[in-house]
Amino acid sequence: MFLNCHSYHSLRYGTLSVEALVQQAYKSGTKELVLTDINTVTGIYEFKKECENYGIKPIAGVEVRKENKLLYIAVAKEFSGIGEINRVLTAHNCDGEELTEKAPPFEQVFVIYPINNIPETLQEHEFIGLREEELNLMIRPELMSRTYKMVILHPVTFSTKKEYHLHRVLRAIENNTLLSKLSDEDICSKTEYLKSEASIIQSFERYLEIIRNTKKILSECSFEFAYKERGSTENKNKKYFTSSQEEDMKLLTRLAYEGLQKRYGNNEAAQKRVEKELKVIGDLKFSAYFLITWDIVQYSNSMGFMHVGRGSGANSIVSYCLGITDICPIELDLYFERFLNLNRTSPPDFDIDWSWQNRDTILEYIFNKYGKDHVAFCGTNVEFKYRSIFREVGKAFGLPKEELDDLATKPMETHDGNKVVKLVHKYGKLLEKFPNQRSMHACGILISEEPITNYSALEMPPKGFPIVQFDMHVAEDIGLEKFDILSQRGLGTISDTVELIKKNRGIEVNIRDTSISKDEAVCNEYLATGKTIGCFYIESPAMRGLLRRLKCSDYRTLVAASSIIRPGVAQSGMMKEYIFRHNNPDQFEYFHPVFEENLKETYGIMVYQEDVIKIAQYFGGLSHADGDILRRAMSGKERSIQKLNEVKNNFFESCKNQGHSEQMTTEAFRQIQSFAGYSFCKAHSASYAVESYQSLYLKVYYPLEFMVSVINNQGGFYRTEVYVHEAKMSGGIIQNPCVNSSEFQTSLQGKNIFLGFMHLQSLDTKIAQLISEERERNGNYQSLEDFIRRIPIGIEGVQILIFIGAFRFTGKQKNELLIEARLLLINFKPENRGRMLFEEPVQDYHLPELKRDFFEDAFDEIEILGFPVSYTPFDLLETKYRGSVFVKDLLKNHKKQVKMLAYLISRKHVPTKKGNMFFGTWIDVNGDYFDTAHFPDSLKQYDFMGGGCYLLLGTVEVDYHFPTITVIKMAKMPMIPDPRYAYHKEKQYDIHRQIKEDVSMTFRKPYPQEHEIGLPRHKIS
Repeated sequence: MFLNCHSYHSLRYGTLSVEALVQQAYKSGTKELVLTDINTVTGIYEFKKECENYGIKPIAGVEVRKENKLLYIAVAKEFSGIGEINRVLTAHNCDGEELTEKAPPFEQVFVIYPINNIPETLQEHEFIGLREEELNLMIRPELMSRTYKMVILHPVTFSTKKEYHLHRVLRAIENNTLLSKLSDEDICSKTEYLKSEASIIQSFERYLEIIRNTKKILSECSFEFAYKERGSTENKNKKYFTSSQEEDMKLLTRLAYEGLQKRYGNNEAAQKRVEKELKVIGDLKFSAYFLITWDIVQYSNSMGFMHVGRGSGANSIVSYCLGITDICPIELDLYFERFLNLNRTSPPDFDIDWSWQNRDTILEYIFNKYGKDHVAFCGTNVEFKYRSIFREVGKAFGLPKEELDDLATKPMETHDGNKVVKLVHKYGKLLEKFPNQRSMHACGILISEEPITNYSALEMPPKGFPIVQFDMHVAEDIGLEKFDILSQRGLGTISDTVELIKKNRGIEVNIRDTSISKDEAVCNEYLATGKTIGCFYIESPAMRGLLRRLKCSDYRTLVAASSIIRPGVAQSGMMKEYIFRHNNPDQFEYFHPVFEENLKETYGIMVYQEDVIKIAQYFGGLSHADGDILRRAMSGKERSIQKLNEVKNNFFESCKNQGHSEQMTTEAFRQIQSFAGYSFCKAHSASYAVESYQSLYLKVYYPLEFMVSVINNQGGFYRTEVYVHEAKMSGGIIQNPCVNSSEFQTSLQGKNIFLGFMHLQSLDTKIAQLISEERERNGNYQSLEDFIRRIPIGIEGVQILIFIGAFRFTGKQKNELLIEARLLLINFKPENRGRMLFEEPVQDYHLPELKRDFFEDAFDEIEILGFPVSYTPFDLLETKYRGSVFVKDLLKNHKKQVKMLAYLISRKHVPTKKGNMFFGTWIDVNGDYFDTAHFPDSLKQYDFMGGGCYLLLGTVEVDYHFPTITVIKMAKMPMIPDPRYAYHKEKQYDIHRQIKEDVSMTFRKPYPQEHEIGLPRHKIS
């Protein structure tokens, strides 16, 4: 009798998870159930599985609404009917087609109209839904005459009184209103809960025809769908790249052998491996997956884009020969079975990175090449989070912004205990794990054989590419395997650097030739000393510290470092043990002979996912199937810990049979467990290491071009100021933006690095881009007046440019330029621009002598850019003290207490059982970097007070070549007073009065008020 059930996938409406809905139906004795979420099919595949677990017949449909008005309920007779509904919703979501009050002519769908939206004529498959509370309306003749077209409509939205109130909270959130202002139309009826079918039938006992119609629909509908069977390689992805499996294999074989010749020449071992891999690929019918990926990479190459093929795909020599990856699996002893084997049922997993600047071009190619009817992104459910829960629920209860901020930012135990806050807590807790909105998966693309709307309606998020209404886990369950198309800024930096080198120096660097940027001597020196700021993946304080502790001076060590830096390995203590063994290779014992035999390269430490699988199989005696479960557990997906626990009992039992003690087994499993969700496969680490080396090679030999590209790609781990500092340390001369020299992005002219207008955050982006474009067309600007004539800019924009020194080519002081701009723009109206400014000459004026303090420019830069350029932060301190020890001295001061003056670069918060802990990164007055540790006890008295320079007192700890300072005390050092504010009011008033008189004389009218022209007193000196 339940033709209209909602789950919480009816966003901000339903209150029941799919599992809870089905469980309640089972308890009530329901035999058939129809899930009809509002404008979505998100939950139907989970619903089918849950129903079948409880012996309930699942039926799928959609409740179609427009602007909160129920138009009709569409119930699929069979699976093809779901596709019909999906296409209607897709046309609305993606193409802007209106949802009509009358349903379109469906073929395999029953349509049920509410009683307030009955069309004049009803088709054979169309019915009228009648609720129990509407039975009293049957006295109307026009309704009584149509009972043959009526069915029982008993919607389900909640199950308890508390859930009903939760529904009201959700509706208030959706409508951005208070609970007290919700109307009856905004919320569901109080009767929309599961009740016994017998009681519903009893209510309709006078209308047997309505009961029969309802049962007829339930009996004629079904949800037959072929999930991907366990152990089957059949999936719903695009089957062939060409026209058949045979043609695909011919093409793949030809391409593989062509690539083999280019990569290896006549190498017998490589040829045998290619043969072996091609056979497995053919047997598993995965050739289309390889060829589609190859096709995308070929297009990328034709556009001159860089890409990185990483993940377990780099274990394949075929993918290496096809150019999908750049990691030689023979060199690193990467075994193909980790990527693909005859026991694997899902297609191989290629993760391909492009520059963030190029990714959309790649996506457009995929959608155009493979058809928009067959391509979509995976969706993902964005859940209500802690802050959003308290803000949204609190707003529904009418709390003011100040209280909402407190609720959202402070721990629950510190919240006020009043009645309203308790209600916010009560309903907020119920919302945990509730989906709040659908969004786009970061990188997962689906390419299907059949139209993708057969499986899901599509939505169009702001990013402009359609998404399916389910997530990657559902996609995998139903047999749609994703392609991962990712983006990153590191590749943009590398690509831009190569172009800049060619432009500035006329040198063409083939950065894709990894032989020039792998194990290069000077690069290895930089690695060993952690000089890697700006380099992909190896610039963070933690990574630079690890490189120094390892004295990392070769590619293989860098590959290992890329994996052991991951959180699980570090937290388990295995990273510390690896560092010890690397520095003391003769001073440790292997945990067990199996570890020595299989993990000798990494000193018996599990570093890669492959190592975990080796230990599980050779130490634990697990089967290949359980090994595959472990592989998934290592993947970082949200279900990884659950999958790991599935195999735990088998592991302990198997280890016992192998004769291992429980203590030894527990320790082995602890090491395995530390990897769950975090570890890299070796090929993934190798891919990262190659890109890191490419970055480092460019940094070593072309430092200015490299740092300019880092700045233009908006950096990585650090803020722009750090990369500007690094460019200065590399010999660059940093110049503030100039209207005659700068571009929108930062540019390099010889050793001069001109900061781009993009860094002036208060300047309108269109104006920032227009300045250089206009200069390219019509030459340099001759004066401030010429600039204003050519650029449609207001006084606020001109003021920003004046204060940053963008008109310094005129030779005039900022104060004088400011007055000149005011005189030119004071009565400016866009329609009178030419005449007002330039046909009426401005009278001569004479300013009093204006002097500027040395440091005014620095404070202007801090205000506009966020950091000083003309001076260092140390120059702006009141004290002349610069510390008793510098970074160059730290290695000689192990266990000694030192006092240092330093500028804060970054800090990382680490919660501990004893309280908050921080790691800090700093530069000293010489510009060198160092790191600090701040423990809870120290922070209680000597906490961070924002950015700036600090005096630090601490003890130097040298840990394997890497010094850190454990801070005991610290104090933020005061800056000199801002000289722009520091002048006597009387003198300031005299100057201001003189300016007023000059302006008044010029225009021969009363002087306007200061707020009209925006003349800032503090800028006049």
